[in-house]
Amino acid sequence: MNMDITPLKDWGLPIDKMFLIAGPCSAETEEQVLETARALADDGVSIMRAGIWKPRTRPGSFEGVGLKGLAWLDRARQETGLKVCTEVAEPAHVEACLEFNIDMVWIGARTTPNPFAIQALADALKGVDIPVLVKNPVNADIGLWVGALERIHNAGINKLGVIHRGFSSTREMVYRNNPNWKIPIEFKRKFPQVPMVCDPSHICGDSKLIFGVAQEAMDLLYDGLMVEVHPNPPEAWSDAKQQLTPAQLMEMMAQLNLSHEESESRDFQQRMEQLRREVDGLDNQLLDALSSRMNIVREMGRLKREQNVSTLQPHRWNEIVQDRVEKGANLSLSNDFVLELMQAVHEEAIRQQEADRIAGSN
Repeated sequence: MNMDITPLKDWGLPIDKMFLIAGPCSAETEEQVLETARALADDGVSIMRAGIWKPRTRPGSFEGVGLKGLAWLDRARQETGLKVCTEVAEPAHVEACLEFNIDMVWIGARTTPNPFAIQALADALKGVDIPVLVKNPVNADIGLWVGALERIHNAGINKLGVIHRGFSSTREMVYRNNPNWKIPIEFKRKFPQVPMVCDPSHICGDSKLIFGVAQEAMDLLYDGLMVEVHPNPPEAWSDAKQQLTPAQLMEMMAQLNLSHEESESRDFQQRMEQLRREVDGLDNQLLDALSSRMNIVREMGRLKREQNVSTLQPHRWNEIVQDRVEKGANLSLSNDFVLELMQAVHEEAIRQQEADRIAGSN
């Protein structure tokens, strides 16, 4: 789908060096909201965020203050001049936000993968000129992310962007949510016109890790950041570990290096062109080698069929994984990278053998 998206600069929001969304995970008290707003005003923040309705995993957790929090955001906006935004998960939330003239809304990662919920939100937003950001779904499914965006766009919303907040994983990681950078990178390739914001707070789950992820997002040409900020993070009612103080946010922003896609240096351009030609040549060699590998794999598949041997050979596959990961480590390649690469190659090998098996039985 070709989506007509209004450029970020025309959203009517103040944007200094980048599109910066900051504020507490949850609006807790009026005093806390106002204290945060006063600390963030005039510091390059484009819009203040605060959760009003909090979808929690288990009942009994703090689930947000509800409607009265919108009045607190409105007062913070009037006092400081900051624009304000919050998360919506059902049509009643949209209606309440419109009543309080909330400047922007976002759709959370738990809502994004539900087409029924997204369509209900799209219907509630129809005819409204308000920016909407859509967080990636909790699982790494780019199709669900795109589908949610399309439903909102079909409702007539053109000030539309996405938030990368990482993906749930069963693997043990340093991060709360796996950034899985290949998903947002592929999204940007397919939809370069859609503004993309990184939420390092939810990716990291730990305030000490936020700067590194924020810098990586800038290196990958994200349009901005959504960062959770609280006047006193240890006392926060939700997600205390991943929130920065306003002073820590400003310190981080001062240290961030904002990357550019190109350089005007002639020497840089010439050297990069030479290196890109070398990479292109190596990629061609890789593809030729993979093609040769698949030719051998298909012959192996033919021999297996003749002897009624299974396509999957668990013992052999385990040998390959251990050998290739070890060799990769000796070549300064990460274990995860080599494993994912070999899994992709193995999956294609099985697909080709099974395709030949099916073709041979017809």
